[in-house]
Amino acid sequence: MDRITVSLDDDAVTALESLTSRTGKPQSELVRQALSFYAANFEAATADADANLEAYHQMLSSGEHVLLDVDFLHCFLDYVENEDGEPAPEFVEAADRVAAFHAREYEDRFDSLGELLDWLSFCGFLTVRESEGQTYHVVFPTESVKWFMTGFIEESAARLPFELEIEEGLSKVIFTAVEQ
Repeated sequence: MDRITVSLDDDAVTALESLTSRTGKPQSELVRQALSFYAANFEAATADADANLEAYHQMLSSGEHVLLDVDFLHCFLDYVENEDGEPAPEFVEAADRVAAFHAREYEDRFDSLGELLDWLSFCGFLTVRESEGQTYHVVFPTESVKWFMTGFIEESAARLPFELEIEEGLSKVIFTAVEQ
């Protein structure tokens, strides 16, 4: 077995002491395991952390969000329609309450329509492509997601520092932020 001498900074000493007390293993065994683990996971450990991965981690670890298969979302939206094919008023009322709550949260979080749409795109509800200035073409995967998210965007942007103009197409919506 080869021997090496290693200089540890304060953080490394603290980590090693913590692991030694938690596992009951000798320091040399922990260092060997750490090196093996690092070698096996070198690409992940040395790559720049993807910003989306970090954001997903923050969303999920807070308990405020969940991963949801897109097919479940479509099922939920398909089954909230009444006999006339319109969204059930109770669902729209509940969704509006959620959007109003998000409007308070978004007031301190976003300064522009682009930031809000980027966030919702990151969440997987839509695809955004900026047209020019503060005009955005937004593409939705289905008609039900389009009506749901268009209403959500309109309500949740109510406290942001612009007026929102909305032009609906079949599967796309053009959102324009007009400065107040």
